[in-house]
Amino acid sequence: GLVDGLIQAVFTLHFPYCGSNKIDHFFCDVPAVLKLACADTSLYESMIYVCCVLMLLLPFSVISASYLRILVAVLRMHSTEGRQKAFATCSSHMTVVTLFYGAAMITYIRPQAYHSFKQDKVVSAFYTMITPMLNPIIYSLRNKEVTGALKKLLGRCSYGRAQNNN
Repeated sequence: GLVDGLIQAVFTLHFPYCGSNKIDHFFCDVPAVLKLACADTSLYESMIYVCCVLMLLLPFSVISASYLRILVAVLRMHSTEGRQKAFATCSSHMTVVTLFYGAAMITYIRPQAYHSFKQDKVVSAFYTMITPMLNPIIYSLRNKEVTGALKKLLGRCSYGRAQNNN
């Protein structure tokens, strides 16, 4: 990932830039910077697309395949309690992985014709800020006390709404 990012940055900085130097994005992302280039960047954008597909799909595929193997092993377990603990752990891990890689794939693998700056900003904010903030919450849901407190809170919220509707 580091090598890929460095190569992309170096190539991106070699394009001629003219006009506005304002990026319509939250951070200095390569596709957003390329919008400012005065040269034809279509070949380079295609190469970036291929790199993004590889850099996202390969790790996601390996992670998914390993969890599939874990799932098969868990299903063979005789202990119901052990199976439940394993499912709780794996489901929280896969939730975080899916949130991160799913948002990144939407950003970088979606065809250029379907991109809008507004959507790109929202999705990139999601995988760079929201997903890391959700991480501790998702992992803490494995804790019985936290799960119980959340159910209690949600029960109060639904009870309060039911009273307000009457």
